[in-house]
Amino acid sequence: MKVRIGVGISGSQLSLPQIGRLVDDIDRFGFDSLWLSEVLTAQVIDPLVGLSWAAGRNQKIKLGTTMLLPGRNVVRIAKELATLDMLSGGRLLVTFVPGLTAGPEMEAIGVPPKRRSAHIDEVMPVLRRLWAGETVTHHGEAASFSDVTLSPLPVQQPLEMWLGGNAPAALERCGRLSDGWLPALCTPDEAAAGKVVIDEAAARAGRAISPEHFGVSIGYSHTPLEGPMAAAIAARARGHDPSEVMPVGLPALRDLMERFLDVGFSKFVVRPSVPPDRLPEEMESLAKAVADLQT
Repeated sequence: MKVRIGVGISGSQLSLPQIGRLVDDIDRFGFDSLWLSEVLTAQVIDPLVGLSWAAGRNQKIKLGTTMLLPGRNVVRIAKELATLDMLSGGRLLVTFVPGLTAGPEMEAIGVPPKRRSAHIDEVMPVLRRLWAGETVTHHGEAASFSDVTLSPLPVQQPLEMWLGGNAPAALERCGRLSDGWLPALCTPDEAAAGKVVIDEAAARAGRAISPEHFGVSIGYSHTPLEGPMAAAIAARARGHDPSEVMPVGLPALRDLMERFLDVGFSKFVVRPSVPPDRLPEEMESLAKAVADLQT
């Protein structure tokens, strides 16, 4: 398996020079990619704008995002992602997520949580047809248009779409529609079990997902989580102790990554939780701890 390690940030507190330094360090220390997540109501930069800026600053690293699909104009997001892939020379990595289901974010997305899965089911096949250069007519709940031919097209053919999620319905959808799986807040045993479900769903749909296309997003810290944050992580991680899914310290992070490798997961998005002024030092330490896992 080809092991690849990307670095994810929220972008909430980083200044422009700090973001630039991070992009440079991802390249300098041999990491694979920069990852930006999308939460509309959080203090984070827009991932497509941020990745476009990073693509212009660095001509080598890949550009990854976990971004919302429900609530978007289908043709517009198809064109935006195709354009970014074209301008970056085929470096875009896309993982779609349904979005949070609580707080201001729930309303800001514009699609009720119970309808988001149906929107993803409807839109992903349409995106594939648009990115393949077909002239597409589609009339559905999430989109309605006639005789659209997209230009420019992505450099990557196909431009892959990965999905996250750990719920049974999300696993089935991943096998049926996606090109890969990037869950978060799960244990290696849960990931291994999820992979079985995904492979079985793919087989029922008459398709297969490459063994190289299973990864995991891992946040880590240097001190144990406490209080509301620990409770929130535990709730999202189905009752696990937070340290099981968000390791404390670099040795624990490396150990968890090796355990994921043992069950067939070879792509990682590592998310350090450190103050912005410590990020350059943390990147060097992270590289020493895990970058040699890349093959």
